Amino acid sequence: MAKRAEEADPADRSVPLSVAKAELFKALAHPARIRSLEILTDGERSVGELQPLVGIEMSHLSQQLGVLRRAGLVTTRREGSSVFYAIKDPVVVELLAVARQLLLESLNETRDLLSGLQADAGPR
Repeated sequence: MAKRAEEADPADRSVPLSVAKAELFKALAHPARIRSLEILTDGERSVGELQPLVGIEMSHLSQQLGVLRRAGLVTTRREGSSVFYAIKDPVVVELLAVARQLLLESLNETRDLLSGLQADAGPR
């Protein structure tokens, strides 16, 4: 059975790069997934350690971590009854840093625009 475009495997060379990129960004498209990755930039963590830092219920966190795992963004290892997660490729850390920089630059532009508008309006 053929996979639908939204289920494309990024490693499948027959999938257009734009589709693979869209799948990557879909995997990142949840605040809990982003927060989990941000925490994992400091190193491997167990699900129990991640849960209070991400701030969502354990079952929801497990679902979100599963999305990241299936997307190939994190690796797992089991130690006893604990599951540990780590970022699979340091490029993910770079991607998060670039996204942060992009957002900060956009916020600075907005702030500068508002300051200019306030200066043009004069005192009230």
